[in-house]
Amino acid sequence: MDSAGPLGDFLRARRAQLRPEDVGLRDFGPRRRVPGLRREELAQLAGVSVSYYARLEQGQSRGASPEVLEAIARALRLDAAEREHLDRLANASRRTPKARRRRPERVTAETLDLLRALQGIPALVLGRRTDVLAWNDLGHALLAGHIDPAAPGDPARRPNMSRLVFLDEHCRELYADWKRKARAVVGNLRIAVGLHPDDPELAALIGELSMKSPEFVALWADHKVAPCEAASYDLRHPLVGTVIVTQQTLTIARSPEQSLVAVTTTAGSPSEAALAILRQATTRTARPAGVVGVSRHQLGG
Repeated sequence: MDSAGPLGDFLRARRAQLRPEDVGLRDFGPRRRVPGLRREELAQLAGVSVSYYARLEQGQSRGASPEVLEAIARALRLDAAEREHLDRLANASRRTPKARRRRPERVTAETLDLLRALQGIPALVLGRRTDVLAWNDLGHALLAGHIDPAAPGDPARRPNMSRLVFLDEHCRELYADWKRKARAVVGNLRIAVGLHPDDPELAALIGELSMKSPEFVALWADHKVAPCEAASYDLRHPLVGTVIVTQQTLTIARSPEQSLVAVTTTAGSPSEAALAILRQATTRTARPAGVVGVSRHQLGG
């Protein structure tokens, strides 16, 4: 990341994705050296001076008012999630970063009770950096059966869903449309970075993915923001074949930095039957059915 900071990077990236005709401008100027709108065109659309907007992109102005940010958001044609992300980046730019290592995330007993209640469907709990904090038997079997089921219980070995999507061959093969899943992961990570700009472990995760995955680098450069709320995917499971699922991500009220991912299928569908077969295979293992990956001493409030 250069000296412009996350806010400047985001503004430049989104400006580069707009063409004059997208915003009702006629392009009579000299040949463009870079794609997208020029700074002066964006400033004109937002109703701010070119010099002020340039300083904002360069990280030299940190006091943009809500009205100015709203005008820039309209000019960039940001959607609701992107506008929230812009506000978070602007707020973060106003304070001095204080990077600090946080305590390992813990799962409350209430959350584990909820996970057990969902034993009939695949489910897992993700932390703020998309670490798997806990999963039930079926969630483990469907999404990462090749990984030690107890791994989420050890902070040093916890699987990370973003890392799995980009760096794990089993996960790449699981998603029939892997690119769409990868875009969703990156869009969600952008939100996480906006929410936790001072998290060194999150920054390390982004750095690792940037070093090891060219696909991640290309998607990250777009600065697209999208929450992973609900999406349908075709899975190619090694045991039960094709499974069409809907993954829904729900915020946990008492642990707002954590989320519950529940995986469902259409009632009466072949996919529901495939999950039933996988459930039977899971319950035949030696491990008792229930939540895996968390021991009682690792619970937190």
